[in-house]
Amino acid sequence: MTRYTKNPDVISALSAEEFYVTQQSGTERPGTGKLLYNKEPGIYVDIVSGEPLFASADKYESGCGWPSFTKPIEPAHIQELVDRSLGMVRTEVRSTHGDSHLGHVFPDGPTDRGGLRYCINSASLRFIHRDDMEAEGYGAYLDQVEDAA
Repeated sequence: MTRYTKNPDVISALSAEEFYVTQQSGTERPGTGKLLYNKEPGIYVDIVSGEPLFASADKYESGCGWPSFTKPIEPAHIQELVDRSLGMVRTEVRSTHGDSHLGHVFPDGPTDRGGLRYCINSASLRFIHRDDMEAEGYGAYLDQVEDAA
């Protein structure tokens, strides 16, 4: 079984924005994330720990300015916490093992797919294309990714 941890070597190699988002609970500017318009088949993992978080089959265009997903690929890798910052109450999403701030979850997602919108910062994610999943140790998740077009 793969062990996912908060790796200090990876943290020290993060870009300023990746560090700000994942380690300081920041938010990238809407519409700027490198993965916002990614439509390739694969999975999204925590940039710090590598734990699998979301599948491309569950990604959709919500119009919010950040990548949006209907559900986590592995619910045990997601922590949901109350966030009272910025004068509002929201549900923060963090990775379980990496303790990276990922974004927030809202109850306004597609009703036919569970009704949730996981609004996630690109800066907290690393995308692994379907073609590379087996080689990178994520072959167990191939059945949760749509076939390559």
